[in-house]
Amino acid sequence: MIVLGGGPNRIGQGIEFDYCCVHAALAMKEEGYESIMVNCNPETVSTDYDVSDRLYFEPITTEDVLTIIELEKPLGVIVQYGGQTPLKLAKELEENGVPIWGTSPDSIDLAEDRGRFQKFVHKLKLTQPPNGLATNQEEAMKVSTEIGFPLVVRPSYVLGGRAMEIVYNQKDLENYLVDAVEASDESPVLLDSFLNQAIELDIEAVCDGKEVVIGGILQHIEQAGIHSGDSACSLPPYNLDSKLISEIHTMVKSIALEIKAVGLINVQLALCDDILYLLEVNPRASRTIPFVSKCIGNSLAKVGAKCMSGISLKRQGFTKEIVPQYFSVKEAVLPFSKFQGVDPILGPEMKSTGEVMGIGKSFAEAYAKAQMGAGENISSEGCIFLSVRNSDQGFVAELAKEFHDLGFRIVATKGTAAFISESDLPVTIVKKVAEGRPHVVDMMKNGEIQLVVNTTEGRQSILDSASIRRTALEEKIYCTTTLEGGRAVCSVLRNKEDWDVDRLQDLHAKL
Repeated sequence: MIVLGGGPNRIGQGIEFDYCCVHAALAMKEEGYESIMVNCNPETVSTDYDVSDRLYFEPITTEDVLTIIELEKPLGVIVQYGGQTPLKLAKELEENGVPIWGTSPDSIDLAEDRGRFQKFVHKLKLTQPPNGLATNQEEAMKVSTEIGFPLVVRPSYVLGGRAMEIVYNQKDLENYLVDAVEASDESPVLLDSFLNQAIELDIEAVCDGKEVVIGGILQHIEQAGIHSGDSACSLPPYNLDSKLISEIHTMVKSIALEIKAVGLINVQLALCDDILYLLEVNPRASRTIPFVSKCIGNSLAKVGAKCMSGISLKRQGFTKEIVPQYFSVKEAVLPFSKFQGVDPILGPEMKSTGEVMGIGKSFAEAYAKAQMGAGENISSEGCIFLSVRNSDQGFVAELAKEFHDLGFRIVATKGTAAFISESDLPVTIVKKVAEGRPHVVDMMKNGEIQLVVNTTEGRQSILDSASIRRTALEEKIYCTTTLEGGRAVCSVLRNKEDWDVDRLQDLHAKL
């Protein structure tokens, strides 16, 4: 059997797909198949000499893959483990009589095609954020009037959230359509209502066509709007109730069976005002598979590959979700320090180049270890600078109180300070960079600020505050660009209990 790899690697494409391809090849060897890898990246493990029985170091194109298939005549081909690159070939390969293992190309297209996916959502009576398609600027303006701002805009069929943006007004939308993408009938622009202050969830599951087992439920620490490859997340979820978890189980299982998934499936949800919204369904391997596999001590990629080859979950002995007694937090490692003058802000376009994992008996311990692993140092005393966007101002006083109770002095920009003062908290107003000196960047360079929480929205506002985030990076001041990140920092500083150092093997043995 043949596994198609992810091809050349670049920033914004997860190396996690390579992990999945390697585990698929190993799983097939275990089952007595001869495994053949097709990939063209010398830096990956999948192209190592001892991973598969044969390696074709060739481009991932229809022509090259068909030539290999003609020569090898495999029993099956796995296209779902290499990310978007091999997925794009699935339909053409099937039309050429290639036996595709796992979820059918038609089901993959159902999840990618906006029109078909909407019908699927209505059939299952699920809730989606209001959305629309536009093939030109006129249509985009019409959709934006119907849905309202803010909007998440992106081209269809993209890798790593490329050219994806949150726009807050018509001028930003016009700029986006001129600068970032050119909408057309072949490649329409997707417009979704942006759910503010929503908790995003990633659910990994595996399905053999009849049974569905949840691999893991990941709760994102950053709110919806940050690319899932860049946001920190926790397994198990750190503040969701059991009723909601049960609702998620039911929803994901119905989606997997309805879409006729065989192998891995990833479902992304958002919780906003106690309503669960379905963001997207990916009937393929996703970038959190290696992390979840390490958390639960079981390779989901192997389990999924065996399902594709026709071995049921029951025969594999994988019949129920494994929920660890410890917390695991994934944190993204970002390359901003290598790029002079780049704004270190997170958004819907993926920017991370790696990730680390922290494990602890509480969420706070796991989060703190993940920050340490990513090279971040959270100061436990001193002064915190707060500056938040309009939509966050109703929540900032609560966060300021947490930091005040932890002994921090609070400085804030004029607008944010007004909201903090309403709660009778002591706060010092500091000037924005555009308001003249001495301003916040001067304070940061003078060592007067130890923590920064800076949330922003809209193109102009992001440009105006870029120097704050850049200075934080250069001066090694811990900076978070989301309120939820600020709350996570508070939980770390509140819970300074004795930490344990555990071997992953010992934790897996307890499972």
